[in-house]
Amino acid sequence: MSKATVEIDTRTIVKFWLILFAILAAIFIVYKASMGLIIIGISIFLAIALKPFVNRLNDFMTKHFGVNKSHRTASAVLAYTIIVAILLAIVAIVGPVVINETAKFTQQFPTTFRETIGGWEGINEFGQNFGIANLQEDVSKAVSSFAEGMFDNLGSTLVVSLSALADICMKGALVLILTLLLILEGPELMNIFWKSVGSRDEDKKAVKVAKRVIRRMCNVISTYVSRQAVVGLFDGCATMLIVFVLSVIFNFSPTLAVPMGLIACVFYLIPMFGQVINSCLVALLVAFSSPIAAVIFVVVYMIYAQIENNVIAPKVQGDALNLPAVAILGAMVIGMFMFGLLGAIVAIPVAGCIRVLVEEYPNIKAARD
Repeated sequence: MSKATVEIDTRTIVKFWLILFAILAAIFIVYKASMGLIIIGISIFLAIALKPFVNRLNDFMTKHFGVNKSHRTASAVLAYTIIVAILLAIVAIVGPVVINETAKFTQQFPTTFRETIGGWEGINEFGQNFGIANLQEDVSKAVSSFAEGMFDNLGSTLVVSLSALADICMKGALVLILTLLLILEGPELMNIFWKSVGSRDEDKKAVKVAKRVIRRMCNVISTYVSRQAVVGLFDGCATMLIVFVLSVIFNFSPTLAVPMGLIACVFYLIPMFGQVINSCLVALLVAFSSPIAAVIFVVVYMIYAQIENNVIAPKVQGDALNLPAVAILGAMVIGMFMFGLLGAIVAIPVAGCIRVLVEEYPNIKAARD
C-alpha cells in the first residue's frame, strides 16, 4: 500500500504561523484591554440610551429658544448635565439618610434588643431550647473574635477600600467623559464611517442594510432604557407613598419617604431582581425605625410589584423587545455570570439587539452576495 505525500511550501507554513500569531496577539490584547473595552462599551450604551432625550431636548430648544437644530452641542451638554445632576442629587439625598438611620439604629439598639427579644436573658432562654447552656457567652466570644480579626486587618482593609474607591471613581469619570464625547461627536463619526465604507457603488446596498440594522439596534436600546426608567418612576412613587403612609401610622420620620422612593427608582433598573433588592433594602432601613412597619412594607410592596409587573410594565414597555421570557432569563443569567451586576442590567437590551440581527440575517446575507 503506497503512502501519500503532502508537500507544503515555505510560504504556506509562514502564513499559517503568522495567522496563528495574529490570533493569539489579538486575544492577548483583548484580555489586557478588557477593562478599557468594558468602559468604552458602557459609554456607547449610555450614549445610545440618552439619544432620545437629547433629540427631544434639541427639538424643544429649537422651538422655544431658536437654537439651530443642526447644532446639537448645547442640547447634548444640557441633557447630559441634567442626567448627571439627577444622579448626584440621588446620592446627596439617599446617602445622609442611610448614614443617619444606621447611626440612630446603633444608638437605639440596646433598647430595641431588650424590648423585642428580652435582652440577653431572652437569648439564653432561646439557646436553652436547643441545648445551649449559655448562648450569651458563645455570642460574646464570637463577636470578640470577629472584632479582633477586623482590628488586626484594619490597616490593610482600609488601604484596599481606599484603593478600590479611587479605582471606581476613576473609571466612573472615564465613563462620564467618554459618554459626553460620544453624544457630541458620535453622529459625525458615524457619518464619516458610512461615507468611507460606502464610496463604491457595489457597497451601497450593504451599507444601506447595515445602517438599518444599527438603527434598529439603537432603537431597541434607547426604547428599553427609556421605558424602564418610566416604570422605575412609577415604582419609586409607589414606594414613597407606602413609606409615607407607614410613617404616619407608626410615628416615624416621614422624611424617609423621598429617599426610599429614589432608591426604588435606581434599583428598578436591574431587571427582575431590582424589586427584590429594593424591598429588602427599604425594609431594612424602615426596620431601624419600626420593625413592624418594615414587615408591612414588604407585604404591601410585593402586592404592588405583582400589579406593576403584570399590568403597568406591559402597558408602558409594550413590544419594545418582543422577547420570550426564557430568552430574557437566559440572557440575564449569561450576562450576570460574565460581567456581574452590570451584565445583568445590559443583558436584556443586548438580547434584543441579537434578535434584530437574527431577523435581518437574510437581508445581510443578500447584501453580501
